[in-house]
Amino acid sequence: MQQPFNSKLKTQNSKPLNGIVLAGGKSSRMGQDKALLPIGGVPLLRLVCDRAIALCNLVYVVTPWQERYQHVLPTGCQFVREISIVDEPNAPIIGFAQGLVQAQTDWVLLLACDLPRLQVEVLQQWASQLDKVSEDAIAFLPRHAKGWEPLCGFYRRDCLPGLTDFISQGGRSFQRWLEQHFVQEVSASDRQMQMLFNCNTPADVASLESKVISKGDGLAIP
Repeated sequence: MQQPFNSKLKTQNSKPLNGIVLAGGKSSRMGQDKALLPIGGVPLLRLVCDRAIALCNLVYVVTPWQERYQHVLPTGCQFVREISIVDEPNAPIIGFAQGLVQAQTDWVLLLACDLPRLQVEVLQQWASQLDKVSEDAIAFLPRHAKGWEPLCGFYRRDCLPGLTDFISQGGRSFQRWLEQHFVQEVSASDRQMQMLFNCNTPADVASLESKVISKGDGLAIP
């Protein structure tokens, strides 16, 4: 059974916050649409959106398949139709740019739709630090051994012109774009980093569900 989220969390942020959830992947490794995959009885996209809306006053879901997900979105979320580039599969960075055009707040929370272990309290803790982020930083992101974790973190809305230029020049890699700018690292514990687990394959689902069952909980938890 899905746990309720504390709606008061979003009022704890010193400034309003918009969210962007990317749901444009083809789920080729999963073999089915992972955004609709039930985790603890809740579609994965709904699970991520619920966590985003607990912090954000408005969440944009960027996807080319609005009709497919119409029944999934909670109140406070709205679609941005992802527009594909001709003869090229869309990269997440393109969907992010299309969502960022709609954002109205100085900072934006970006999330992938395949993060079943997200914890609202951890995201809130990170969001509470945004006022202290260097003015030179375009983003506030966790970092792992292979580089930045671009699909679970915060971006300044005014990074859009530089992002658009990068894409127009053929750039498709989040890591390469971020390497060109100053990014401030989120101080995250090893336990907090576990919530960045991406659910990409049937084996991931089996592992996740076994942990949920063993804990006697209806949610995917670390």
